[in-house]
Amino acid sequence: MTRNSKDSKDIVSTHNWMTDGRLHIGVGIEDTFVPQERMGARGIDEYELTQHYMHWREDLSLAAEAGAEYLRWGIPWYLVEPRPGEFDWRWIDEVAEHTRSLGLRVVVDLMHYGTPLWLDNQFLNTDYPERVAAYGRAVAERYRGVWDDFTPLNEPAINAEYCGERGIWPPYLSGQDGWVKIMVALARGMVRTQQEILAVNPDARIVSVDAGFRWEGDGTPLPLDLMEERRFLSLDLTMGRVGDDHALHPYLTGHGVTEEQLAWFRDNPVFPDVIGVNYYPGFTTVRYVDGKTEPVEAGVVGLRDLLQLHVDRYGLPVAVTETSRGGDVPSRVQWLEESIAEIESLRDGGMDIVGYTWFPFMTLVDWLYRHDLKPADEWFIHMGLVDLEREPDRNLARRKTPAFARFQEVVAALGDDTGDGA
Repeated sequence: MTRNSKDSKDIVSTHNWMTDGRLHIGVGIEDTFVPQERMGARGIDEYELTQHYMHWREDLSLAAEAGAEYLRWGIPWYLVEPRPGEFDWRWIDEVAEHTRSLGLRVVVDLMHYGTPLWLDNQFLNTDYPERVAAYGRAVAERYRGVWDDFTPLNEPAINAEYCGERGIWPPYLSGQDGWVKIMVALARGMVRTQQEILAVNPDARIVSVDAGFRWEGDGTPLPLDLMEERRFLSLDLTMGRVGDDHALHPYLTGHGVTEEQLAWFRDNPVFPDVIGVNYYPGFTTVRYVDGKTEPVEAGVVGLRDLLQLHVDRYGLPVAVTETSRGGDVPSRVQWLEESIAEIESLRDGGMDIVGYTWFPFMTLVDWLYRHDLKPADEWFIHMGLVDLEREPDRNLARRKTPAFARFQEVVAALGDDTGDGA
């Protein structure tokens, strides 16, 4: 069987390093790119705002020093392909060589929100699926043997919400009609990207990644069962699972999706090697109260719930592809210990969890920076193992926190438990 099999539960991936029975530990560097600007909305490039372009060697070396076995790291598509079909690989070549020299496996985040500036209407552009697929193919072909692990698109559900439902990011659609249009375009791009990656590198591994969502309370803006089904739609579409009997079939066709479009997905199913779930204990779960929302602390209960839901639905290996906690360092250390203990317990119980990713590895800039004039420093969110600190010369120094040392200890202990070194 292959990853283009109709039955995902029968997939055999003997080449996949993430299915060797071990729990693999990684970190990720925040890599949101929304370069499009307009009145009242600045562009976002997290690498620029955190000075990763300046300190990338140090940042990658710190990730290796922390004991991370793999790194979730994204390519800024809008810079790599400044004009259609023209690629500038100079910086990416250097990064690839440095990760190779460090022995740091990279799960390449091909699309973390932003499209190139030349792609008008962004995800709604008629050529978007083929453009993003050609870009993914070019990356996979150039770095085969150095980078063989890919996420075609990060968090499609967040993309659909910000770009299609709430009109915050381009192409600024709104409502359910907008959500559906964006999701279908994203899913088609994900299918075509995976197809093109595997065409040039059949041994490539695919790690799907989407945000976890949980809700509590009454007064949800949509029926709760609809919201709960929507969080799985990107996988259901790309895996060819949406037929007449799918719970969201009336919702999709009611918002203009044609039977021909749905048939295309069924005729072109693709399957990830690993399903990645992004979970944050302090805000993944949302409670609705009197028409307003508030984040809910859900701890390991929410983590367990989301992982079990994905395992039960798809029968594939899962990974925690993002998790961390904001606030003081002791809180971060506590969540690291609690979440790892929960993962180990679930694995002992037979759940096929293959990866755990502390994300972000270092300080990030809140996305609200886009809609404000305050400097980036005032939007810093410290959730990582490394904190950024502005120095008098405007340099952002990298400061290892006690959570960094505790992460090293956790990785070493897990290595000892498996009989393998970290």
